[in-house]
Amino acid sequence: MARAERLLDLIQILRRHRRPVSGRALADELGVSLRTLYRDIAALQAQGARIDGEAGVGYLLRPGFLMPPLMFTEEEIEALVLGARWVARRGDSQLGAAARSALARIAAVLPPDLRDSLDASALLVGPGEPIAAGDAELASIRQAIRTERKLVIAYRDASDAQTQRTVWPFALGFFDRTRVVAAWCELRRAIRHFRTDRIVALEVSETRYPRRRHALLKAWREETGIAPP
Repeated sequence: MARAERLLDLIQILRRHRRPVSGRALADELGVSLRTLYRDIAALQAQGARIDGEAGVGYLLRPGFLMPPLMFTEEEIEALVLGARWVARRGDSQLGAAARSALARIAAVLPPDLRDSLDASALLVGPGEPIAAGDAELASIRQAIRTERKLVIAYRDASDAQTQRTVWPFALGFFDRTRVVAAWCELRRAIRHFRTDRIVALEVSETRYPRRRHALLKAWREETGIAPP
């Protein structure tokens, strides 16, 4: 493993831990000696990483340090390209434009050999069926999720019955044929799922919902048994 790639892996490992982790555990996960690990820690500290701790005590990475955005492996680049291409093809227009812009930014700062890997990626996204939900609707839903605002929606169910709901949206799922909002429904007093193509009208409320989005997402995962990605 190249040293630059190893330093990136070390940063990623430290980011996963909220408590100090021993040098031995870090060295074992990286597959290096303790001496090499201590040199790598010192190298990262010299680059500005706020790593607290010392040999025999453990290490903890403080927030705020960003590694240069060039340090991707070829497989990581393929994953980024494939994900961005999927979003560009299957997301709404704003997300699609953001995905293409992100790829362009990454390409602009990659060294030539890695830029060639990005341009020549052979992982493609196949065509899918059109999704009925409109772009403006999805942008509003994403805004409500980011800002933890209530949504007032007119919703038509599978039997074509329409109800007025006030919901607390906390996640938006993208599937091949539809998009689904996961939200706490004030009418049903429970978490419910709403297909975006059945939302007849919506309005983003100025009122923040009383629970944090992360708490709702955690409750949803516990209820459904779906593990974090």
